[in-house]
Amino acid sequence: MWLEIVCFCFPSSSAEAMDHTLKWGTLPPKLPYLKLFQLLVLAGLFYFCSGVIQVTKTVKEAAMLSCDYNISTEELKRVRIYWQKDNEMVLAVMSGKVKVWPRYENRTITDVTNNLCIVILALRLSDNGTYTCVIQKPEKGSYKLEHLTSVKLMVRADFPVPSITDLGNPFPNIRRIICSTSGGFPKPHLSWLENGEELNSTNTTLSQDPETELYTISSELDFNMTSNHSFVCLVKYGGLTVSQTFNWQKSAKPAPSDNQLLLWAIITPVSACGISVIIAVTLTCLSCRHAARWRERRRNKESMEMERISPST
Repeated sequence: MWLEIVCFCFPSSSAEAMDHTLKWGTLPPKLPYLKLFQLLVLAGLFYFCSGVIQVTKTVKEAAMLSCDYNISTEELKRVRIYWQKDNEMVLAVMSGKVKVWPRYENRTITDVTNNLCIVILALRLSDNGTYTCVIQKPEKGSYKLEHLTSVKLMVRADFPVPSITDLGNPFPNIRRIICSTSGGFPKPHLSWLENGEELNSTNTTLSQDPETELYTISSELDFNMTSNHSFVCLVKYGGLTVSQTFNWQKSAKPAPSDNQLLLWAIITPVSACGISVIIAVTLTCLSCRHAARWRERRRNKESMEMERISPST
């Protein structure tokens, strides 16, 4: 039986320390006392694992990781302090001087007066992992392990509540809206729902920032604006969700405004007067025409009577 354990290999000189990373190793071949040794190792691992502190932060925030160990200023000049993440170095303090490794440079500071903690600024998703603080003290010409603490850092990237924007009318009686959110992880899925049923969306886009690894997603939806609607924009990522609701009420016939009422108040009597004038003129014309026809018939009748009288004379 083979058992893999973590072996912390500490340097014996300052030059070696600057290039130092903790390594993994394995036990030698099986020996008679191996079972007892394995039990002791397992017990030790259980003790350390159960005592790991967990810190949860979100992207772009700052995280403080404590070494849980205080020393005096005089001791600081003699001890060696190492912070590392998994198998890579983060920061080292030797002879009172601080060295930060490139990946954490300009965003990682240490506070030797506060439990030898480190503060990592502008957190990234890649900062997830277990950080180990190692303290060595000089003893009989070499450095011996004095303190060991692990802190598990979990960096989350939650999507904010989506925003829905009205894009207007691409076609008659058709309205278009867009739902978008950004700055989250892992890869999201966006869907439109109405009454619990998924709708067909248009122009869904998904992009990822290569540096921060954070996602941005958006999707458009067209709908008939002659009916009432209640849409839900739902974004799922990992085991979490965020959503936003958009309500639409179809347009009712607008009530007349004060200006329209005033206009109608002016138009109505004017129109009535105009119609009255037209009717009066029409009646006058008809009356005149009727009178003219009556006079013409009368003249014709008188002429016929005079013609009858003339022969007898």
